[in-house]
Amino acid sequence: MKSIILREGREKSLRRRHPWIFSGAIARVEGDPKSGETVEIKSAAGEWLARGSYSPRSQITVRVWTFNAAEEIGPEFFRARLGIALESRGLLGSAASFDRPHPADEGAQSALRLVNAESDGLPGIIVDRYAEFLVIQLLTTGAEYWRKALVSELERTLAPAGMYERSDVDVREKEGLEKRSGVLAGGEPPDLLEIREGPCRFLVDLKRGHKTGFYLDQRENRALMPEYAAEAEVLNCFSYTGGFGVAALKARAARVTNLDSSAQVLDLARRNFDLNGLDQSKVEYVAGDAFAVLREWRDAERRFDLVILDPPKFVESTSQLTRASRGYKDINLLAFKLLRRGGVLFTFSCSGLMSPELFQKIVADAALDAGREARIIRRLSQAADHPTGLSFPEASYLKGLVCKVAV
Repeated sequence: MKSIILREGREKSLRRRHPWIFSGAIARVEGDPKSGETVEIKSAAGEWLARGSYSPRSQITVRVWTFNAAEEIGPEFFRARLGIALESRGLLGSAASFDRPHPADEGAQSALRLVNAESDGLPGIIVDRYAEFLVIQLLTTGAEYWRKALVSELERTLAPAGMYERSDVDVREKEGLEKRSGVLAGGEPPDLLEIREGPCRFLVDLKRGHKTGFYLDQRENRALMPEYAAEAEVLNCFSYTGGFGVAALKARAARVTNLDSSAQVLDLARRNFDLNGLDQSKVEYVAGDAFAVLREWRDAERRFDLVILDPPKFVESTSQLTRASRGYKDINLLAFKLLRRGGVLFTFSCSGLMSPELFQKIVADAALDAGREARIIRRLSQAADHPTGLSFPEASYLKGLVCKVAV
């Protein structure tokens, strides 16, 4: 029996159903398991605790598949877990069809997350739906080991037009895996695929775009634009392909400025504004470094009614936390300087190592140094299709504050 034996007293997190076992918690490995293979997890006293995938190259040496001794890991396991994930999103039976939403359905969504890794009981596995295609990330040795079974179950259950892999992320290297991307099954998606998000439509680059192509986790936050953007001059920082900006102009914003470091993604943003029939005379596109551009606008006394800050992850490790905190403070300080009295700031951190308490403190310090008095009027997180397991708080990576400037 291939097993992991824990050090004495190191089983406490497993008893609380946390799915990670770090290398330092392991006393010995028995049976010479292969990378990705399923191992039994036992306490120092020999008590069976769980069953998980073995990753000898990673600091997270085991990721738990199941805490149920009767549950074997194989195709039936993945079929059951996928069924639970789909059911939780209301997507079982006929509801799982890949028909496009009717154009008149203003609440329709044609893109969402179907499997959210550990929080859906499938560590290292991300499955996103974009219209009739699936985009999949296999991030760990366990996910890689069961690649064929996963693809087979997704084909059988959902019958998409095609499945595209986007396992082209740095985290795979920590697992001793090469980056991979390309068609997994079925047809290849087009270079740009149209998706529907309520009243908005977007062109998405599934093959080369950020994450799996689009920031699906911000869907519910973009849907708040009608409450804040009407008649406002809006600055959409780190705009990517214009998601918040399109939603703001749809919500009758007076003007939208999209700022991003990439001229290429701003070209796609232009196409998204056109796709939604929006007035391009009300839209400005600026390619440049957000920190430098915002300083220029601060010095020029440019002002906005609504500023949206959705920067990329600043923190990859705990050693970077101090430097990242300075970056978050700097960008938020500049945003507060650019807001008119009564203006609103939507500010986010997608860094999992940044706690909500620290993020709030950073934003508070930024407002203080900017000489602005502001109040939190809303707290935001990732969309409901990106759930957080109660025993896995690490899944709550996206933190957002809506702050209103009083003075």
